[in-house]
Amino acid sequence: MKITQIKETCLYINDLAKAIQFYNGLLGLPLISEVKERHAFFRAGTSVLLCFIPEVTKEEDKLPAHFAYGPQHLAFEVPQNEYKDWCQKIINANIAITHEQEWKRGLMSFYFEDPFGNVLEIVPNGIWE
Repeated sequence: MKITQIKETCLYINDLAKAIQFYNGLLGLPLISEVKERHAFFRAGTSVLLCFIPEVTKEEDKLPAHFAYGPQHLAFEVPQNEYKDWCQKIINANIAITHEQEWKRGLMSFYFEDPFGNVLEIVPNGIWE
């Protein structure tokens, strides 16, 4: 038996329209589900990004309650030859790049925040190999 991947990742947000505008509109993640005043789900490659309103999901009665507050972190993987284009896309959207990090083999990643203060990162494929 083995785990093959992380299929879903959750972020907790407080405004679904703003989340959809950012993750679908700016980052281009396809919206696959929306339940008003509860969640928006986005396709990210073979994974799914779940954006929940924590005040709703901490009161779950059909699923295990889950919620978080404060900055959370996730990284989006992009092809190495698109890394600089992604950096420019974020800058052009007037979003501050809060840090750029050099990793092994000279690969770079950069950090920025979503509208809710979550710490996002763009990493080129191969960074963990």
